[in-house]
Amino acid sequence: MKITSIVILLWPFSMLLLSNKSQTSKTEVKCNFTEKNYSLIPEDINDNVTILDLSYNQITLTITDTRVLQMYFLLTELYLTKNNIIILHSNSFSNLSNLEILNICRNSINVIHQDAFVGLNKLKQLHLCQNKISQLDPDMFVPLNNLKLLNLQGNLLHYFEGPQLFHLEIIILYGNPWNCSCNLFNLQNWLNTSNVILENENITMCNYPEILKCYSIKTVPYTAECHSKFTLPISEDLYSNFQAINNSTFNISLRNLTRNSEHESLGKSWVFLVGVVVTVLLTSLLIFIAIKCPTWYNLLLSYNHHRLEEHEAEAYEDGFTGNSSSLSQIPDANSEDTTVIFEKLHSFVVDDDGFIEDKYIDTHELCEEN
Repeated sequence: MKITSIVILLWPFSMLLLSNKSQTSKTEVKCNFTEKNYSLIPEDINDNVTILDLSYNQITLTITDTRVLQMYFLLTELYLTKNNIIILHSNSFSNLSNLEILNICRNSINVIHQDAFVGLNKLKQLHLCQNKISQLDPDMFVPLNNLKLLNLQGNLLHYFEGPQLFHLEIIILYGNPWNCSCNLFNLQNWLNTSNVILENENITMCNYPEILKCYSIKTVPYTAECHSKFTLPISEDLYSNFQAINNSTFNISLRNLTRNSEHESLGKSWVFLVGVVVTVLLTSLLIFIAIKCPTWYNLLLSYNHHRLEEHEAEAYEDGFTGNSSSLSQIPDANSEDTTVIFEKLHSFVVDDDGFIEDKYIDTHELCEEN
């Protein structure tokens, strides 16, 4: 009874495992089109293909080929060995999110665009061997988060910066004309400090200069000048980054302080605004009154001159005669000054315009009359 009960319990799990195996075997679809002399990737391939081999053809991987590849999104392995590919364009494999192995060896690739490997998030092996690649930007490998093997054997690389691939396990670099000057120091440092295995290390040799041809790129000795040349910029970069962080922190605190001051001064800002508005309104009102209601012009125009009559002139003269008696009582010390002032005030002359002016009045006669 116990055995039968155990069998009954394990039966569903065994069936589930068998179904999974049969499903995986059914979903793996291989298509081999090697040596078919294809110049374009065919469009009549099974849409469920998972392993596609197009090696030994004349494919150039143009935009048309890229568009056709988008249809085979279930691909896990793609082989394009020994074709006529020269350029890897951006987004050439963007829709192949399930691809794990990509082999493009033995072509004539000399240009790889920055976004050529975008979308290959599950790629584990990238083979670019035996091409004409002379330089590579390590940032182009950043989208390859799960890459474990990078094959760059047999290209034209003189130097190469270590790619920031945290899951990379194996790198193949032999067969390149490596220039083991100070420019390769960072690559050696990366190979020695990371856990990446340099495959065929013994034959990954320096090609220049002559005295270093017997050394591997991983063990070549560098002078102190190379160490100082490449360590100082790193410290300067760290210092600049530190300064940038400090500046950003200062800017953030300054921004917060400005916001706080704005919130604090917000209560008094409306008073200033009301004062400005009132001042503008009063000034505008005064300007309007001065322009539209010029009453002071009327006051100036209402003042009219009129001729002085004879009896008015005599009365005016008598008034000055009465004032002369008061002036004669001034002490002798100021007599000359008084005489001069009197002469200036009482010199009236009859002018042609009809106005009566007094003639010269002798001061001695005034004294005798008094």
